[in-house]
Amino acid sequence: MTTITQPGQPDRPDHPEQPGQPRGGFRHEFYPYLGDEEFLDGALGFIHDAQDARETVIVSVPSDRQALLRAELPDSTSVAFIDGATPGRNPGTLLAVWQDEIARHAAEGRPLRGIGESAWRQARTPSEAAELRYHEWLLNLAFADSAAWWLLCPYDTADDDPVSLQAMARCHPLVRRDGSAVASEDYDRDAPYSFEDLTDPCGPQDELAYARGGLTAVRDKITTCATRAELPESRLGELLLAATEVAANSIRHGGGRGTLRTWTQDSAFICEFHDTGHIQNPLAGRIRPTHHQHGGRGLWLVHQLCDLVEIRSTAQNGTTIRLHMRLTTG
Repeated sequence: MTTITQPGQPDRPDHPEQPGQPRGGFRHEFYPYLGDEEFLDGALGFIHDAQDARETVIVSVPSDRQALLRAELPDSTSVAFIDGATPGRNPGTLLAVWQDEIARHAAEGRPLRGIGESAWRQARTPSEAAELRYHEWLLNLAFADSAAWWLLCPYDTADDDPVSLQAMARCHPLVRRDGSAVASEDYDRDAPYSFEDLTDPCGPQDELAYARGGLTAVRDKITTCATRAELPESRLGELLLAATEVAANSIRHGGGRGTLRTWTQDSAFICEFHDTGHIQNPLAGRIRPTHHQHGGRGLWLVHQLCDLVEIRSTAQNGTTIRLHMRLTTG
């Protein structure tokens, strides 16, 4: 797959000298909670601290959590709410949401805080949970040199096992305890530059090798398999556009050929592409392209179209990209 480096983003920037204190001032805080009362205690304490410091707070949480906070903050002018469903279920789109908010509020000249909880708080599949953790790791990389701001990440522990909880804690330099941020004992300084292995495919699979001149065959194969899986027609068009981008990149940058596999798993239709190329920048496709940027728009489009995108790329093993499209809506 293509080698992409975002402007101004080195392939592997230096680590911050102190956990929780990146050079640019980004503070990334984990807040595990249980139930509505604990959620409100932590979130409201964070907001009130920000108000005392004359800081703006951007809140992006699921609708039920947003309703709880709105009821407690009916007249607040320093708290802005984002529709938690706007970015969709794909965490690959979330970095750009925070970048947009930082840029929008920069003109106000006030320090910024954020509260972000994923809409995947319930009913996460193993692939979704792993990709959410990868997103949290990448936040540390994406904002390593940003202007000072502070992001609180509430996390409902109701149905999580201790191993999953610790895995999420490893992504955050800070953890909120008793109303204060302290250095996380679980934070792994190398975690922002690693990813978890893909889950094994489940059930029967269809496979197709493709090369130059083979994009029509790729689209035909996906159409046949997706129709058999009963993927809604409206989503099929989006999937074909995303799949064409990925397959074309394989041909252009991944050795001129690749392999497509398709299957259904966890109520989703999945297309997997593998080639021998290497994507050096883990933020490729997650950062909104600029008008003057050369390349990098294809993976951005793929993230916008699909319900989940998993990218695993190393110089040794090449690149594997999985595109997930839910078979049901809602």
